Amino acid sequence: MIPALDILRAASDATRLRVLMLLRAMELSVGELAQVLDQSQPRVSRHVKILCDAGLAVRRKEGSWVFVALGQRALVGPLLAALDAWVPADDKATVADREQLAAVRADRTAAAAAWFEAHAREWDAIRSLHVAEEQVEAAMVAALGAEPIGLLVDIGTGTGRMLELFAPQATQAIGIDRSSEMLRLARAKLTEQGLDHAELRQADIHALPLAAAVADAAVLHHVLHFVQHPGAAIEEAARVLRPGGRLLICDFAPHAREELRQRDAHARLGFSDEQMLGWFADAGLAPVSTQTLGGGELTVKLWMARRTFDVREVKAA
Repeated sequence: MIPALDILRAASDATRLRVLMLLRAMELSVGELAQVLDQSQPRVSRHVKILCDAGLAVRRKEGSWVFVALGQRALVGPLLAALDAWVPADDKATVADREQLAAVRADRTAAAAAWFEAHAREWDAIRSLHVAEEQVEAAMVAALGAEPIGLLVDIGTGTGRMLELFAPQATQAIGIDRSSEMLRLARAKLTEQGLDHAELRQADIHALPLAAAVADAAVLHHVLHFVQHPGAAIEEAARVLRPGGRLLICDFAPHAREELRQRDAHARLGFSDEQMLGWFADAGLAPVSTQTLGGGELTVKLWMARRTFDVREVKAA
């Protein structure tokens, strides 16, 4: 009875019920919750703490921001079902919160648009060196196929483009990036696309915040050339894949554009098939396919591999 009492106590406040209804629609920062609720951030933070202590919500820190999401479905689900039964659709507070939530969505979209406008020239300079991004994405879609994906993990999600592309066919999608700024941009884009079921986590590529053997597919899209130790990143990606799970890597073939190292912080100037297959073998991944997309000064490569066994068991042996 004690957990049930804790949950009921945490929910016994109108503001906290409003918070739960808002989080049901989308993950929100404490500041955004304060904006919607028209309350001070310290007061909202206290309500959030009570919900988190009861397991009804979870907090994730991203830089100086704290984002809040619903807690475990087993705990939150029955409470939300009760609210659906008890709160009429035209409830004034609920309608007002929805209207304010629309303003938050608009703010996110505007912030993302301003960032992209400011950085468009930099992005266009790199994209002009290789085949059109539309062709790259079409090849990636073809590689993963159209069948449903259970858990999809986009490692180094950046602005969330791979989540836009693949989240609709995934039961659960998680984007991971070290940059809090990138995650805010990704969140704005996902909100604009209505992909509020996709989760975002701030973490390092070498320490993914996921248990072993849980993901059905993982994607590394133009990420590895920024990484000092690509083999270690691939091993970490393999760790979270279940046996049979697939890893899709999109990156550049070897090239000599040294200015990308100086100007754009590329740690590696592309990868050879031999390098990639060696890293796959070390990580317990079996190669599935390799594809070359020429048509520019930089050649884009797609490498697909499948996890064939439990890496933890092999290392323990």
